[in-house]
Amino acid sequence: MSLKDIKQRFGIIGTNIGLDRALNKALQVASTDISVLVSGESGVGKESIPRIIHSQSHRKHNKYIAVNCGAIPEGTIDSELFGHEKGAFTGATGTRKGYFEEADGGTIFLDEVGELPLSTQVRLLRVLETGEFIKVGSSNIQKTDVRIVAATNVEMIPAIQKGRFREDLYYRLNTVEINLPALRDRKDDIHLIFRKFAADFSDKYHTPTIRLEDEAVQILRNYHWPGNIRQLRNLAEQISVIETDRMIDAATLMHYLPDSGKGGLPAIYKGEQKQAENDFSNEREILYQVLFDMRKDIADLKKLTGELMQNNEISDEWKSDNSSLISRIYKAEEDTKSESRSELSNGNYLPVYQNEEAGELQTDVYDAGHDVVEEQPVTLQEKELEMIKNALDRNHNKRKDAAEELGISERTLYRKIKQYNL
Repeated sequence: MSLKDIKQRFGIIGTNIGLDRALNKALQVASTDISVLVSGESGVGKESIPRIIHSQSHRKHNKYIAVNCGAIPEGTIDSELFGHEKGAFTGATGTRKGYFEEADGGTIFLDEVGELPLSTQVRLLRVLETGEFIKVGSSNIQKTDVRIVAATNVEMIPAIQKGRFREDLYYRLNTVEINLPALRDRKDDIHLIFRKFAADFSDKYHTPTIRLEDEAVQILRNYHWPGNIRQLRNLAEQISVIETDRMIDAATLMHYLPDSGKGGLPAIYKGEQKQAENDFSNEREILYQVLFDMRKDIADLKKLTGELMQNNEISDEWKSDNSSLISRIYKAEEDTKSESRSELSNGNYLPVYQNEEAGELQTDVYDAGHDVVEEQPVTLQEKELEMIKNALDRNHNKRKDAAEELGISERTLYRKIKQYNL
């Protein structure tokens, strides 16, 4: 069967290269019995691939069973898949066949396979390797001959690294991987699919078919479609039922698109988000360094000004003209620091500096008895250490809460704790 015939039979619309590649791969592996893993975002239509594979295989006259692994409670999933004996658990009033027994000779589609509990993954691995399984509450080994096609929208490698999915099962399922592209990557197909849905709902609800103006079509193409084809179908159905005007303009369409103002923006993926967090952290550290450098420069400038005034190198006229500036520079520190100061005869303040050679405090000629020690510049590391200590104290040494307060990742905070031996 040709690719065109497959699209017509299963209602698949579009000419996207990624879509055609996935369909061709499905046709190539259909005649074999190898396991297939279908990957892609939620709503891209992954359920079509196992149906295509089954229809083109030598098992097409036997049963095809689709199982949503994420919809079955953990306590009953073994019973659903492998069956149980009478009395195996509370409520087991009789013997029951599981899906693997029912699908013997056919194909079983395990949707959302990444949601399977680890204990069930062990049982599934045995079926894949030996074709054997044991019912819940039984000791008899049974054989089954099924073709397994699995699908997931979970990133499997991170799930394996976190211990939520068995690595050996992943590679056993992933003999061949078929990836379906997201709708946002099929811009030329979006309007075609929308028109198909609009025609379907027109027949269903016996109403004229809705149409989009050119500007509305562009909005449709540029929207990010987090729900993919499922979201597009719901959109077409809503508009078909609610709108009385069958020609839809851009303003009307945007009312049905959540966060439509972000439609032209690319989706943010985990890797890009992590990189953005790192960039923000680096920018914050640079900003801290600039602020500390400015503080040091101001301290140096204050020291220089004080020395010039102490040595009478600045005229009284200049001091008088700039008295308010001098007061703001030196007196402002009294509100936040407990340092003593030397008071000028006109009410202004100047700091007193350490005489490095004599090892004693040296006051200015206008000293009124209030000695003050020059404030030493604070380094970036000292300020960072102080901020981390304070955040940990306020959050009772809970790294996660402290990291959120500081605006950094918990991993970065852990590295800093080790660096400073906290």
